[in-house]
Amino acid sequence: MLKQINDHLVQWKDKIFPCRVGRNGFSTDKKEGDGCTPTGTWKLLNVYYRKDKMPKPNTSLPVIEITPDMGWSDDPKDPAYNSCVKLPYAFSHEKLWREDDLYDLFITIDHNTNPVVADKGSAIFIHQLRKEATPTDGCLALSLEDLKCLVESATRDASWIIGESLA
Repeated sequence: MLKQINDHLVQWKDKIFPCRVGRNGFSTDKKEGDGCTPTGTWKLLNVYYRKDKMPKPNTSLPVIEITPDMGWSDDPKDPAYNSCVKLPYAFSHEKLWREDDLYDLFITIDHNTNPVVADKGSAIFIHQLRKEATPTDGCLALSLEDLKCLVESATRDASWIIGESLA
């Protein structure tokens, strides 16, 4: 269980990791583009990685190699909202193959996945910290070392827990 302590610390097993979350803190009512990290219990789903930047992660979670034609729909009007899409893509989306290092390795979670509800938030990932350690748009950001530790030791029943008291 990955337990959010506050907006700068998260606990994984017996370790405390420095982290960053959404620039506007936590929310019990996540909306697309609000800059908040959604409270709740979110199952860790898949690990995405760039083969040109690192070897395939050793993990019990499903692993997906990121390719240059991969994106993630963040357009509430898109029928494929909050899912991986192939580029070029007509609706608004994030590119998964980025120039910075944020998405070289990341974990998807089950926030707004079953069912997907338009405008309730998309692309809430656990990804790498920016060099400046600035807040995210709603994701959880960890150092690459801590992210690798999480990926390597996570099991298929692992969850990220963000308590209501943090909202």
